[in-house]
Amino acid sequence: MSSSGDDYIISRQKKIERKKRILTIVGLASFVGSTVFGVITGVQQKSQQPQTSNVSIESTLQQQARGYELVLQREPNNQVALEKLAIAKLHLKDPKGAIALMEKLVQLHPERQDYQTVLEQVKKQQGKSEK
Repeated sequence: MSSSGDDYIISRQKKIERKKRILTIVGLASFVGSTVFGVITGVQQKSQQPQTSNVSIESTLQQQARGYELVLQREPNNQVALEKLAIAKLHLKDPKGAIALMEKLVQLHPERQDYQTVLEQVKKQQGKSEK
């Protein structure tokens, strides 16, 4: 009797182990499949995104530049607006406008070495592009 009881327990444990392996394999396959699907979807979205993002970045920069120009109409010496507008003009490929703003910042804040450094770099780049 104990032999048949032991056989039953052993066969039952083998069935349980087999079911565990099957569930583990199915779970791993599901995980790998969903990960691959997510990666493929992400790659497809990334490949489609640059076309629209360049336009939206440029329009966002233009809107920001307009906003900073409005601030400067009210407060011509606003340091933050001058800085941000100069950065926006550089990104919008208007180095002459950025140079004028940086010169004003250097004039208003001669103690700021970083303004002088950026102004010199922009002037150098402008000189190279004109040649």
